[in-house]
Formats: sequence, structure tokens, C-alpha cells
Amino acid sequence: MSHTFLNACAMQPTDHTPIWLMRQAGRYQPEYRALREKFSFVELCKRSDLAAEVTLLPVQQMDVDAAILFADILLILEPLGAPFHFTPDDGPRVNQPIRTAAQVDALATDGLRMGGGSAASGSARDGSADDGSAGVRGLDYVLETLRLTRAALPKEKALIGFAGAPFTLASYLIEGGGSKHYAHAKRFMWEDPSRWHALMERISDATITYLLAQLHAGADAVQLFDSWVGVLSEQDYRTFVFPHTQKIFAALPEGVPAIQFGTGNPLLYPAMFEAARRDKGTVMGFDWRVDLRQWADKFPSVAVQGNLDPVAILSGQGVMRAQATRILESMRGRPGHIFNLGHGIMPNMQVDDVRALVDHVHSFQ
Repeated sequence: MSHTFLNACAMQPTDHTPIWLMRQAGRYQPEYRALREKFSFVELCKRSDLAAEVTLLPVQQMDVDAAILFADILLILEPLGAPFHFTPDDGPRVNQPIRTAAQVDALATDGLRMGGGSAASGSARDGSADDGSAGVRGLDYVLETLRLTRAALPKEKALIGFAGAPFTLASYLIEGGGSKHYAHAKRFMWEDPSRWHALMERISDATITYLLAQLHAGADAVQLFDSWVGVLSEQDYRTFVFPHTQKIFAALPEGVPAIQFGTGNPLLYPAMFEAARRDKGTVMGFDWRVDLRQWADKFPSVAVQGNLDPVAILSGQGVMRAQATRILESMRGRPGHIFNLGHGIMPNMQVDDVRALVDHVHSFQ
């Protein structure tokens, strides 16, 4: 059986360019909006049957080559002892932002505590755990979503799990929510490096446990989202972020696709690649600010993902196809290309336009 997405991750030939899209399940879909009229976002995440239904929608509607788990990067904070809530406009807010060493010390120090069987054995493509007993404290509903999705997903379609990267999660914890300047996070980082690294270590240990459990529950690949890392200089990234991100990628099973994704500062890509580099399985995701082929040529040994500007989908199907063709043409002959947006689908996009993009990528010769 041909698994187009997984073959591309492994730099193997494919009969078409695989495509999936960040935020491909969400607010632009009428079915999702109908569910949100009945359930809050967090309730939807915690109802594994409904979360699996939402995860599957893009595959059923648009025939994308991979489904990505419907969840949120902040769900991991709750079992770490840092509860959060969503405001009426869906903006997340941490209930008690972390600003002191005592608050760091109060966070869980044992990751998420793996329960039952070991998650390090890798993916279970049929959706069943090796011994039926693996789980993580406080996030079993996420793993159940993966199991239900894998059982219903066509076997030729990949299932992607994910987690937030340590810097992005730490910034949420310190800022309390979104930020323009990340002043609290940067001051926290610079003023007390030992306190910062203690926080990052707790997050990275928990993230390793979480991602391994996702693979055990049926995910074929994982993506680490570092959506806010672009606010850093390269020097700060290497000093305050690199060792923790490197630890996560090093803990993942060799050969299992693991996507490193960050946005906002292309100067960080070489350091981000070094942090994610493994002998087999690393995939580099790029946002729309760079020429994808130029950067793919800088990292010839790994698969690359990206990188259409999401606004192209709002610009009419003619413009969208032209922009996608430019990327596809530039990547012609280079193995290991996974088409994606440079960031996520916007809520005001139309399903028909997204489907047209998927069809265009699949038909490109």
C-alpha cells in the first residue's frame, strides 16, 4: 500500500505531491461551526468522539493525504498544574501566569506520568496499543481521539499528532496569553537563566511523554509547533531554546516523521534544523517568507513542508493556483516535498477554495 505522505517524509518517490494544511479542521467549516454552537472549544477537544469526527472532516471533504489531530497546544498545561481558559473571542488565557521561581517549582516535575505500557514502541497503525494500557495522566482523551481517528481513517492516509514547542508554551505560561512584544517572557529568560531552563526542562520532559504516547495511540508522525519562536534572535534561540528542542527530537523513535515548524524569523531555520536533526525522519516546515526551493537545497537530506501564503486562498482561485504552481514548479525533481500553507487556514476561507487547492496540488504534473 502506498502511503504518500509517509513516503515523502522518507524522501521516497511519490506519484503526486502530498498535501495537508495546518488548521485544516476548524472554523472555516460549517460542520465545525455547528458543533461549536453546542460545545465550547475545550469541551469539543475533550469529547473524543467529536474530536475524531472533526479530525476526519478534511479527509472526507478534500481528500488531503494526512489528518492532523484536532486538539490544542495548551491542553498539556492543565496536567502540569497551569490551568487556562478561553475568552469569548476564543483567545486563550492562563489563569495564573508564571512570574516567579516558586511558581516554576510548583509545576509538575514528572512530565505527564506515563501510565501502563510504554509509549516508546512507536506507532500502532491499526489504532490499537501494544498492550492496551498506555496513557498519560490528564490527557487520555487526546489519545482516545487518536485511536478513534486511526480506526476510521483510510489506511493510506497518515495521522499526525502534535505538541507545542517549549518556547511557545513557556511564553504562554509567562505572558498569560498572546503578546506583541513578549516582554515578560524575554525578561524572565534573560534575568534568571536558571529559572528559565528549569521551566523549559519541565515542559520538554512533558512534551516527550506526550508525543511518545501519541505515537503509541496511532499517530504516524508528529509536528512540533513553535509559532512564537520568531521573536528571538539566533543567539537567544541557541542559548535558551536549542537544548530543549533538541532533547525532544532526540527522544522520538528514529525514522518516525517529526516535523519542526516555526514562523516569523527565517534566520532561525539553520539553528532549528540543527535542533531537529536526526539520522532519519526529520522534516523541516517553512513559512511563506522564504523561497522554499532555496531553503530545501540548504537541507538536502531531509523532507520539507510548505509554504503557500494562506492569504492566497482568499485571493481568488486563479491567483491561488498560480501561487501554488510557482511553489510546485520550484520543487520539481526534489524528493521529499509535502505541500502545506506557511501557516494555518483562516476562519473566513471557503471550503470550496480549500478543496480547489488540494485538487490542484494532486493533479500537478
